[in-house]
Amino acid sequence: MERANGLGLASGIGLVASSMVGVGVLVSAGWAASVLGPGQILLMWLVGGVIAMTGARAYAALAELIPRSGGEYRYLSDLLHPSMGYMAGWASLVLGFAAPVAFCAAMADAYAATLAPLPTHAVGIALIALVTLLAARSQRLSRWTQDTLAFAKFALLIGFVAVGAIYGASEWPTWRPEKEQVGFPLSDFLAQLLYVAFAYSGWNTAAYAAGEFRDPRRTVPRAMVLATVLVMALYLVVNWVFVANLTQEELSSWRGAGGDGSRTTLGHLIVLELIGPLGASVMSAFVVLSMLSSASAFTVAGPFVYAAMARDGVLPERFAGRDGAPPTASILLQSAIALVLLLTHSFDLLVENVGAVLTFTTALAALALVRARFAPPRGIDGASIAPIAVASAVAYFAMSAYTLWAVAAERPARLLWIGMVLLASAVAYAFTGRRRAPR
Repeated sequence: MERANGLGLASGIGLVASSMVGVGVLVSAGWAASVLGPGQILLMWLVGGVIAMTGARAYAALAELIPRSGGEYRYLSDLLHPSMGYMAGWASLVLGFAAPVAFCAAMADAYAATLAPLPTHAVGIALIALVTLLAARSQRLSRWTQDTLAFAKFALLIGFVAVGAIYGASEWPTWRPEKEQVGFPLSDFLAQLLYVAFAYSGWNTAAYAAGEFRDPRRTVPRAMVLATVLVMALYLVVNWVFVANLTQEELSSWRGAGGDGSRTTLGHLIVLELIGPLGASVMSAFVVLSMLSSASAFTVAGPFVYAAMARDGVLPERFAGRDGAPPTASILLQSAIALVLLLTHSFDLLVENVGAVLTFTTALAALALVRARFAPPRGIDGASIAPIAVASAVAYFAMSAYTLWAVAAERPARLLWIGMVLLASAVAYAFTGRRRAPR
Protein backbone atom coordinates (compact mmCIF):
# COMPACT_ATOMS: atom_id res chain seq x y z
CA MET A 1 0.00 0.00 0.00
CA GLU A 2 1.38 3.39 -1.00
CA ARG A 3 1.79 5.99 1.76
CA ALA A 4 1.44 9.67 0.87
CA ASN A 5 3.75 10.68 3.75
CA GLY A 6 6.01 7.64 3.59
CA LEU A 7 9.73 7.35 3.02
CA GLY A 8 11.17 8.61 -0.25
CA LEU A 9 14.12 7.49 -2.34
CA ALA A 10 16.71 9.65 -0.53
CA SER A 11 15.60 8.33 2.87
CA GLY A 12 15.69 4.78 1.54
CA ILE A 13 19.24 5.18 0.24
CA GLY A 14 20.30 6.67 3.57
CA LEU A 15 18.64 3.87 5.51
CA VAL A 16 20.36 1.14 3.49
CA ALA A 17 23.76 2.84 3.33
CA SER A 18 23.74 3.60 7.07
CA SER A 19 23.10 -0.07 7.79
CA MET A 20 26.00 -1.13 5.59
CA VAL A 21 28.80 1.24 6.61
CA GLY A 22 30.38 0.48 9.97
CA VAL A 23 33.76 -0.33 11.48
CA GLY A 24 34.41 -3.26 9.13
CA VAL A 25 35.67 -1.14 6.25
CA LEU A 26 38.14 0.56 8.60
CA VAL A 27 39.86 -2.65 9.75
CA SER A 28 39.44 -5.46 7.20
CA ALA A 29 42.28 -4.35 4.92
CA GLY A 30 44.71 -4.50 7.84
CA TRP A 31 44.07 -8.20 8.38
CA ALA A 32 43.97 -9.00 4.66
CA ALA A 33 47.38 -7.38 4.12
CA SER A 34 49.08 -10.30 5.87
CA VAL A 35 48.16 -12.60 2.97
CA LEU A 36 47.12 -10.31 0.07
CA GLY A 37 48.82 -7.52 -1.85
CA PRO A 38 47.39 -4.04 -2.56
CA GLY A 39 45.77 -4.93 -5.89
CA GLN A 40 44.30 -8.13 -4.46
CA ILE A 41 42.78 -6.21 -1.54
CA LEU A 42 41.09 -3.76 -3.91
CA LEU A 43 39.87 -6.66 -6.06
CA MET A 44 38.47 -8.30 -2.93
CA TRP A 45 36.34 -5.23 -2.17
CA LEU A 46 35.19 -5.06 -5.79
CA VAL A 47 34.14 -8.72 -5.78
CA GLY A 48 32.40 -8.26 -2.43
CA GLY A 49 30.49 -5.34 -3.91
CA VAL A 50 29.44 -7.40 -6.92
CA ILE A 51 28.13 -10.14 -4.61
CA ALA A 52 26.16 -7.57 -2.62
CA MET A 53 24.82 -6.16 -5.89
CA THR A 54 23.51 -9.56 -7.00
CA GLY A 55 21.69 -9.85 -3.68
CA ALA A 56 20.31 -6.31 -3.95
CA ARG A 57 19.07 -6.95 -7.49
CA ALA A 58 17.36 -10.18 -6.43
CA TYR A 59 15.73 -8.42 -3.47
CA ALA A 60 14.67 -5.58 -5.77
CA ALA A 61 12.61 -8.12 -7.72
CA LEU A 62 11.20 -9.53 -4.47
CA ALA A 63 10.20 -6.03 -3.35
CA GLU A 64 8.46 -5.41 -6.67
CA LEU A 65 6.65 -8.74 -6.37
CA ILE A 66 5.67 -8.33 -2.69
CA PRO A 67 5.75 -4.61 -1.72
CA ARG A 68 5.07 -5.21 1.98
CA SER A 69 7.15 -4.90 5.14
CA GLY A 70 8.83 -7.94 6.63
CA GLY A 71 11.86 -8.80 4.48
CA GLU A 72 12.72 -12.51 4.55
CA TYR A 73 9.79 -13.21 6.88
CA ARG A 74 7.34 -12.01 4.26
CA TYR A 75 9.15 -13.38 1.19
CA LEU A 76 9.69 -16.88 2.57
CA SER A 77 6.18 -17.07 4.03
CA ASP A 78 4.54 -16.10 0.74
CA LEU A 79 6.86 -17.87 -1.71
CA LEU A 80 8.13 -21.00 0.09
CA HIS A 81 6.26 -21.90 3.28
CA PRO A 82 5.03 -20.04 6.40
CA SER A 83 7.33 -22.14 8.59
CA MET A 84 10.35 -20.83 6.64
CA GLY A 85 9.13 -17.27 7.10
CA TYR A 86 8.61 -17.93 10.78
CA MET A 87 12.21 -19.11 11.12
CA ALA A 88 13.51 -16.04 9.27
CA GLY A 89 11.38 -13.72 11.40
CA TRP A 90 12.81 -15.02 14.66
CA ALA A 91 16.31 -14.93 13.22
CA SER A 92 15.71 -11.28 12.32
CA LEU A 93 14.46 -10.47 15.81
CA VAL A 94 17.51 -11.72 17.70
CA LEU A 95 20.32 -11.94 15.15
CA GLY A 96 19.33 -9.67 12.27
CA PHE A 97 18.63 -6.49 14.23
CA ALA A 98 18.96 -6.75 18.02
CA ALA A 99 22.48 -8.21 17.85
CA PRO A 100 23.77 -5.56 15.38
CA VAL A 101 22.28 -2.79 17.54
CA ALA A 102 24.08 -4.24 20.56
CA PHE A 103 27.30 -4.50 18.55
CA CYS A 104 26.98 -0.84 17.48
CA ALA A 105 26.49 0.13 21.12
CA ALA A 106 29.58 -1.85 22.19
CA MET A 107 31.71 -0.22 19.47
CA ALA A 108 30.46 3.23 20.43
CA ASP A 109 31.44 2.45 24.03
CA ALA A 110 34.97 1.44 23.01
CA TYR A 111 35.70 4.40 20.75
CA ALA A 112 34.06 7.01 22.99
CA ALA A 113 36.49 5.87 25.68
CA THR A 114 39.36 7.16 23.50
CA LEU A 115 37.88 10.66 23.78
CA ALA A 116 37.08 10.79 27.49
CA PRO A 117 37.03 8.42 30.54
CA LEU A 118 33.48 7.10 30.89
CA PRO A 119 31.70 4.42 32.95
CA THR A 120 31.45 0.98 31.36
CA HIS A 121 28.57 0.74 28.84
CA ALA A 122 27.47 4.32 29.56
CA VAL A 123 27.65 5.37 25.91
CA GLY A 124 26.22 2.08 24.62
CA ILE A 125 23.20 2.23 26.93
CA ALA A 126 22.64 5.89 26.05
CA LEU A 127 22.87 5.06 22.34
CA ILE A 128 20.24 2.32 22.56
CA ALA A 129 17.96 4.55 24.65
CA LEU A 130 18.31 7.45 22.20
CA VAL A 131 17.58 5.51 19.01
CA THR A 132 14.66 3.77 20.75
CA LEU A 133 13.13 7.09 21.82
CA LEU A 134 13.54 8.64 18.38
CA ALA A 135 12.12 5.62 16.55
CA ALA A 136 9.13 5.31 18.87
CA ARG A 137 8.27 9.01 19.09
CA SER A 138 6.99 9.56 15.55
CA GLN A 139 7.73 8.41 12.04
CA ARG A 140 8.45 11.96 10.91
CA LEU A 141 11.01 12.55 13.68
CA SER A 142 12.54 9.11 13.09
CA ARG A 143 12.85 9.79 9.34
CA TRP A 144 14.39 13.24 9.89
CA THR A 145 16.88 11.89 12.43
CA GLN A 146 17.89 8.97 10.22
CA ASP A 147 18.38 11.23 7.20
CA THR A 148 20.52 13.65 9.23
CA LEU A 149 22.70 10.90 10.70
CA ALA A 150 23.20 9.29 7.30
CA PHE A 151 24.26 12.62 5.79
CA ALA A 152 26.68 13.32 8.66
CA LYS A 153 28.21 9.83 8.44
CA PHE A 154 28.90 10.11 4.74
CA ALA A 155 30.14 13.69 5.00
CA LEU A 156 32.78 12.55 7.50
CA LEU A 157 33.69 9.50 5.41
CA ILE A 158 34.13 11.67 2.33
CA GLY A 159 36.20 14.03 4.46
CA PHE A 160 38.52 11.13 5.33
CA VAL A 161 38.88 10.31 1.63
CA ALA A 162 39.65 13.97 0.92
CA VAL A 163 42.40 14.00 3.56
CA GLY A 164 43.94 10.92 1.96
CA ALA A 165 43.70 12.41 -1.53
CA ILE A 166 45.15 15.81 -0.56
CA TYR A 167 47.84 14.84 1.95
CA GLY A 168 48.46 11.19 1.17
CA ALA A 169 50.35 9.21 -1.45
CA SER A 170 49.06 8.90 -5.00
CA GLU A 171 51.56 6.37 -6.39
CA TRP A 172 50.74 2.69 -6.72
CA PRO A 173 51.96 0.95 -3.51
CA THR A 174 54.88 -1.44 -3.77
CA TRP A 175 54.61 -3.29 -0.43
CA ARG A 176 54.08 -7.05 -0.43
CA PRO A 177 52.09 -9.29 1.93
CA GLU A 178 53.93 -11.11 4.70
CA LYS A 179 52.93 -14.53 3.32
CA GLU A 180 54.95 -15.64 0.31
CA GLN A 181 52.77 -15.97 -2.78
CA VAL A 182 53.06 -18.41 -5.69
CA GLY A 183 50.43 -17.47 -8.26
CA PHE A 184 47.09 -16.02 -7.20
CA PRO A 185 46.32 -16.87 -3.51
CA LEU A 186 42.76 -18.08 -4.15
CA SER A 187 42.16 -19.76 -0.78
CA ASP A 188 43.37 -16.71 1.18
CA PHE A 189 41.39 -14.41 -1.11
CA LEU A 190 38.17 -16.34 -0.51
CA ALA A 191 38.76 -16.55 3.24
CA GLN A 192 39.18 -12.77 3.49
CA LEU A 193 36.15 -12.28 1.26
CA LEU A 194 33.96 -13.66 4.06
CA TYR A 195 34.82 -10.64 6.22
CA VAL A 196 34.29 -8.24 3.32
CA ALA A 197 30.84 -9.74 2.79
CA PHE A 198 30.06 -8.96 6.43
CA ALA A 199 31.10 -5.32 5.83
CA TYR A 200 28.64 -5.17 2.91
CA SER A 201 25.74 -6.66 4.88
CA GLY A 202 22.71 -4.41 5.25
CA TRP A 203 22.06 -3.92 1.53
CA ASN A 204 18.54 -5.33 2.01
CA THR A 205 17.46 -3.10 4.93
CA ALA A 206 14.81 -1.18 2.98
CA ALA A 207 12.93 -4.43 2.28
CA TYR A 208 12.07 -4.85 5.97
CA ALA A 209 10.14 -1.57 6.06
CA ALA A 210 8.84 -1.65 2.47
CA GLY A 211 5.29 -0.82 3.52
CA GLU A 212 6.45 2.52 4.95
CA PHE A 213 7.66 3.86 1.58
CA ARG A 214 5.87 5.96 -0.97
CA ASP A 215 5.37 3.80 -4.06
CA PRO A 216 7.26 0.80 -2.54
CA ARG A 217 7.33 -1.20 -5.79
CA ARG A 218 9.49 1.51 -7.33
CA THR A 219 11.25 3.16 -4.39
CA VAL A 220 12.45 0.14 -2.38
CA PRO A 221 14.25 -1.63 -5.28
CA ARG A 222 15.92 1.61 -6.40
CA ALA A 223 17.01 2.43 -2.83
CA MET A 224 18.69 -0.96 -2.34
CA VAL A 225 20.49 -0.97 -5.69
CA LEU A 226 21.61 2.67 -5.63
CA ALA A 227 22.79 2.50 -2.02
CA THR A 228 24.82 -0.64 -2.78
CA VAL A 229 26.50 1.09 -5.74
CA LEU A 230 27.27 4.15 -3.58
CA VAL A 231 28.74 2.10 -0.75
CA MET A 232 30.80 -0.05 -3.13
CA ALA A 233 32.34 3.09 -4.67
CA LEU A 234 33.12 4.53 -1.23
CA TYR A 235 34.60 1.26 0.01
CA LEU A 236 36.93 1.06 -2.99
CA VAL A 237 38.14 4.64 -2.53
CA VAL A 238 38.61 4.23 1.24
CA ASN A 239 40.63 1.06 0.73
CA TRP A 240 42.77 2.79 -1.90
CA VAL A 241 43.66 5.37 0.75
CA PHE A 242 44.62 2.51 3.09
CA VAL A 243 46.80 0.50 0.71
CA ALA A 244 48.47 3.61 -0.73
CA ASN A 245 49.41 5.19 2.61
CA LEU A 246 50.21 2.32 4.99
CA THR A 247 53.39 0.26 4.86
CA GLN A 248 53.63 -3.44 5.63
CA GLU A 249 55.56 -2.57 8.80
CA GLU A 250 52.71 -0.37 10.03
CA LEU A 251 50.14 -3.01 9.19
CA SER A 252 52.13 -5.73 10.97
CA SER A 253 52.53 -3.54 14.03
CA TRP A 254 48.81 -2.79 14.05
CA ARG A 255 47.89 -6.47 13.92
CA GLY A 256 50.41 -7.27 16.62
CA ALA A 257 48.89 -4.66 18.90
CA GLY A 258 45.51 -6.36 18.65
CA GLY A 259 44.11 -4.60 15.62
CA ASP A 260 40.81 -2.94 16.30
CA GLY A 261 40.85 -4.44 19.78
CA SER A 262 43.20 -1.58 20.65
CA ARG A 263 40.43 0.84 19.55
CA THR A 264 42.55 2.01 16.64
CA THR A 265 41.34 1.57 13.08
CA LEU A 266 43.44 1.96 9.95
CA GLY A 267 41.74 5.32 9.54
CA HIS A 268 43.19 6.39 12.89
CA LEU A 269 46.69 5.44 11.75
CA ILE A 270 46.43 7.41 8.51
CA VAL A 271 44.94 10.63 9.86
CA LEU A 272 47.34 10.54 12.81
CA GLU A 273 50.25 10.39 10.37
CA LEU A 274 48.85 12.93 7.88
CA ILE A 275 47.26 15.61 10.09
CA GLY A 276 48.12 14.71 13.70
CA PRO A 277 46.31 13.74 16.95
CA LEU A 278 43.27 15.91 16.20
CA GLY A 279 42.57 13.76 13.16
CA ALA A 280 42.67 10.59 15.27
CA SER A 281 40.14 12.10 17.68
CA VAL A 282 37.90 12.98 14.73
CA MET A 283 38.12 9.36 13.58
CA SER A 284 36.95 8.16 17.00
CA ALA A 285 34.06 10.62 16.82
CA PHE A 286 33.29 9.31 13.33
CA VAL A 287 33.11 5.73 14.59
CA VAL A 288 30.73 6.73 17.40
CA LEU A 289 28.54 8.69 14.95
CA SER A 290 28.67 5.81 12.48
CA MET A 291 27.51 3.36 15.14
CA LEU A 292 24.70 5.74 16.15
CA SER A 293 23.60 6.02 12.53
CA SER A 294 23.68 2.25 11.98
CA ALA A 295 21.84 1.53 15.24
CA SER A 296 19.20 4.07 14.24
CA ALA A 297 18.73 2.38 10.85
CA PHE A 298 18.36 -1.06 12.45
CA THR A 299 15.89 0.33 15.02
CA VAL A 300 13.81 1.98 12.30
CA ALA A 301 13.65 -1.07 10.01
CA GLY A 302 13.70 -4.14 12.26
CA PRO A 303 10.47 -3.64 14.24
CA PHE A 304 8.39 -3.73 11.05
CA VAL A 305 9.30 -7.43 10.75
CA TYR A 306 7.81 -8.17 14.17
CA ALA A 307 4.79 -5.99 13.37
CA ALA A 308 4.20 -8.12 10.26
CA MET A 309 4.54 -11.29 12.36
CA ALA A 310 2.01 -9.94 14.87
CA ARG A 311 -0.49 -9.17 12.11
CA ASP A 312 -0.14 -12.78 10.97
CA GLY A 313 -0.76 -14.05 14.50
CA VAL A 314 2.69 -15.43 15.30
CA LEU A 315 3.38 -12.68 17.85
CA PRO A 316 0.89 -11.06 20.26
CA GLU A 317 -1.35 -8.47 18.62
CA ARG A 318 0.14 -5.59 20.64
CA PHE A 319 3.33 -5.81 18.57
CA ALA A 320 1.47 -5.00 15.33
CA GLY A 321 1.14 -1.30 16.14
CA ARG A 322 -1.28 1.10 14.50
CA ASP A 323 -1.38 2.03 10.83
CA GLY A 324 0.62 5.20 10.17
CA ALA A 325 2.40 5.08 13.57
CA PRO A 326 5.64 3.44 14.70
CA PRO A 327 5.18 -0.11 16.07
CA THR A 328 6.18 1.01 19.57
CA ALA A 329 5.90 -2.36 21.31
CA SER A 330 8.06 -3.99 18.62
CA ILE A 331 10.64 -1.21 18.92
CA LEU A 332 10.80 -1.67 22.69
CA LEU A 333 11.09 -5.47 22.30
CA GLN A 334 14.04 -5.21 19.91
CA SER A 335 15.81 -2.59 22.05
CA ALA A 336 15.31 -4.65 25.21
CA ILE A 337 16.94 -7.68 23.56
CA ALA A 338 19.79 -5.47 22.29
CA LEU A 339 20.34 -4.08 25.79
CA VAL A 340 20.50 -7.58 27.30
CA LEU A 341 23.00 -8.67 24.64
CA LEU A 342 25.14 -5.57 25.26
CA LEU A 343 25.32 -6.22 29.00
CA THR A 344 25.78 -9.99 28.93
CA HIS A 345 27.65 -11.05 25.79
CA SER A 346 31.13 -11.06 24.39
CA PHE A 347 30.67 -10.12 20.76
CA ASP A 348 33.53 -12.06 19.15
CA LEU A 349 31.57 -15.32 19.09
CA LEU A 350 28.26 -13.61 18.36
CA VAL A 351 29.53 -11.71 15.32
CA GLU A 352 31.18 -14.85 13.89
CA ASN A 353 27.96 -16.85 14.01
CA VAL A 354 25.37 -14.20 13.16
CA GLY A 355 26.78 -13.94 9.65
CA ALA A 356 26.20 -17.65 8.96
CA VAL A 357 22.54 -17.50 9.99
CA LEU A 358 21.81 -14.31 8.05
CA THR A 359 23.59 -15.65 4.96
CA PHE A 360 21.38 -18.73 5.19
CA THR A 361 18.11 -16.74 5.34
CA THR A 362 19.04 -14.32 2.54
CA ALA A 363 20.11 -17.26 0.36
CA LEU A 364 16.71 -18.86 0.96
CA ALA A 365 15.03 -15.61 -0.11
CA ALA A 366 17.03 -15.66 -3.36
CA LEU A 367 15.98 -19.28 -3.88
CA ALA A 368 12.35 -18.26 -3.25
CA LEU A 369 12.58 -15.76 -6.11
CA VAL A 370 13.78 -18.49 -8.49
CA ARG A 371 10.90 -20.71 -7.40
CA ALA A 372 8.44 -17.83 -7.91
CA ARG A 373 9.63 -17.45 -11.47
CA PHE A 374 9.27 -21.09 -12.49
CA ALA A 375 6.67 -22.45 -10.04
CA PRO A 376 4.82 -19.41 -8.65
CA PRO A 377 2.37 -19.84 -5.74
CA ARG A 378 -1.23 -18.80 -6.27
CA GLY A 379 -1.59 -15.05 -6.67
CA ILE A 380 2.04 -14.48 -7.70
CA ASP A 381 2.86 -13.39 -11.25
CA GLY A 382 6.10 -15.22 -11.85
CA ALA A 383 6.26 -14.16 -15.50
CA SER A 384 6.81 -10.55 -14.42
CA ILE A 385 10.20 -11.37 -12.85
CA ALA A 386 12.99 -10.10 -15.13
CA PRO A 387 15.62 -12.61 -16.33
CA ILE A 388 18.42 -10.44 -14.86
CA ALA A 389 16.76 -10.72 -11.45
CA VAL A 390 16.60 -14.52 -11.73
CA ALA A 391 20.24 -14.67 -12.82
CA SER A 392 21.21 -12.43 -9.88
CA ALA A 393 19.28 -14.64 -7.47
CA VAL A 394 20.98 -17.78 -8.78
CA ALA A 395 24.40 -16.12 -8.54
CA TYR A 396 23.75 -14.86 -5.01
CA PHE A 397 22.45 -18.26 -3.87
CA ALA A 398 25.50 -20.02 -5.32
CA MET A 399 27.93 -17.60 -3.69
CA SER A 400 26.08 -17.82 -0.37
CA ALA A 401 26.15 -21.62 -0.51
CA TYR A 402 29.89 -21.51 -1.09
CA THR A 403 30.30 -19.08 1.84
CA LEU A 404 28.44 -21.44 4.16
CA TRP A 405 30.49 -24.38 2.91
CA ALA A 406 33.71 -22.44 3.57
CA VAL A 407 32.46 -21.52 7.04
CA ALA A 408 31.67 -25.16 7.80
CA ALA A 409 35.06 -26.30 6.52
CA GLU A 410 36.86 -23.79 8.74
CA ARG A 411 34.72 -24.22 11.85
CA PRO A 412 31.83 -26.72 11.65
CA ALA A 413 30.36 -25.56 14.97
CA ARG A 414 29.20 -22.35 13.31
CA LEU A 415 26.55 -24.32 11.40
CA LEU A 416 25.11 -25.42 14.74
CA TRP A 417 23.62 -21.94 14.99
CA ILE A 418 21.65 -22.55 11.80
CA GLY A 419 20.56 -25.94 13.11
CA MET A 420 19.48 -24.47 16.45
CA VAL A 421 17.50 -21.69 14.75
CA LEU A 422 15.76 -24.21 12.48
CA LEU A 423 14.92 -26.57 15.36
CA ALA A 424 13.73 -23.87 17.75
CA SER A 425 11.59 -22.17 15.11
CA ALA A 426 10.03 -25.49 14.00
CA VAL A 427 9.02 -26.30 17.58
CA ALA A 428 7.68 -22.80 18.19
CA TYR A 429 5.83 -22.82 14.85
CA ALA A 430 4.05 -26.01 15.79
CA PHE A 431 2.91 -24.55 19.13
CA THR A 432 1.58 -21.30 17.61
CA GLY A 433 -0.63 -23.02 14.99
CA ARG A 434 -3.90 -21.97 16.60
CA ARG A 435 -2.96 -18.29 16.77
CA ARG A 436 -1.72 -17.87 13.22
CA ALA A 437 -3.94 -15.94 10.87
CA PRO A 438 -5.35 -18.16 8.08
CA ARG A 439 -3.53 -17.69 4.81
